[in-house]
Amino acid sequence: MEKSHSASYAAAGVNIEAGYEGVRLMKKHVQRTMIPGVVSDIGGFGGLFAPDVSGMKEPVLVMGTDGVGTKQRIAQILDKHDTVGIDCVAMCVNDIICCGAKPISFLDYIAIGKNEPEKVATLVSGVAEGCVQSGCALIGGETAEHPGTMSADDYDLAGFAVGIVDKSKIIDQNSMKAGDVIIALPSSGCHSNGYSLVRKVFDVENANLNEYYDELGCTLGEALLTPTVIYVKPVLATIEAAEVHGITHITGGGFYENVPRCIPDGLCAKIDKSSIKVLPIFKLLQQKGNIPERDMYNTYNMGVGMALIVSKETADKAIATLKDNGIDAYVIGEMVANNDTKVIL
Repeated sequence: MEKSHSASYAAAGVNIEAGYEGVRLMKKHVQRTMIPGVVSDIGGFGGLFAPDVSGMKEPVLVMGTDGVGTKQRIAQILDKHDTVGIDCVAMCVNDIICCGAKPISFLDYIAIGKNEPEKVATLVSGVAEGCVQSGCALIGGETAEHPGTMSADDYDLAGFAVGIVDKSKIIDQNSMKAGDVIIALPSSGCHSNGYSLVRKVFDVENANLNEYYDELGCTLGEALLTPTVIYVKPVLATIEAAEVHGITHITGGGFYENVPRCIPDGLCAKIDKSSIKVLPIFKLLQQKGNIPERDMYNTYNMGVGMALIVSKETADKAIATLKDNGIDAYVIGEMVANNDTKVIL
């Protein structure tokens, strides 16, 4: 395969050899993600994984897919490509954990204007780090060179995760009840959502992203590129320790769109807005963009990347477990009976 060459294809802008070199460079990163169950090495036509279903009566596969979105434009401007892969994994695995599934495998897809092997390998290093953080294996992927349709420096990163859960342990709406406690899991910033508005407000194409902001404690670029928190391991531990009745991943659409997704009819999440520990980046964004407060909570996580709805009796145990796993969790509200709306903020 290393001897494969097409002068005609190269003249059209696609460098086959660069693709092979990219695979060679990324292998050391992929190797970090190898867990029991991996059957195949990268390079084949499909990624093979044999899940351990011992102890499960009815194993159910759970799948999720997402991309980094326009956050990757910040990475391109700063020429820093080692963290957006974490965001890619996070957007997928944080979704599938909402039903209680453990991620087991991941695939990535990189569309790029010009295949620069080192850049591709750096992007994959971030994906691998996200897989390590979530305990799943990077078992394959695809890099596609798109000359003529993307600029040489442009790329788009997306991914696909597979998880598994025993059917009897799927977290659904059936056990949720009034009096359940809503626990916030802090975010690290904007995560990977609302970046079209972020880019507009800060005029990132013309701004100095290396400017230091006292209120952020870092440069603007560093704040905007902060990777998404991957909540998989802390949440799995909490599911085992407490009665978790619902999980919501607060992504694009903020509280108003995402919280209702895990709530059954007749119940409402009553959230104490004053209890939310809003991060400095959101205060700066709102002030600089003159954005109405409701729009902020309808676009961003505001400092709460995920929320767990747990029984009142096990809320303290849930918070303690999360803290033991590095998440400084805290209560932001409770579930109440309400047939008219699913979230009060």
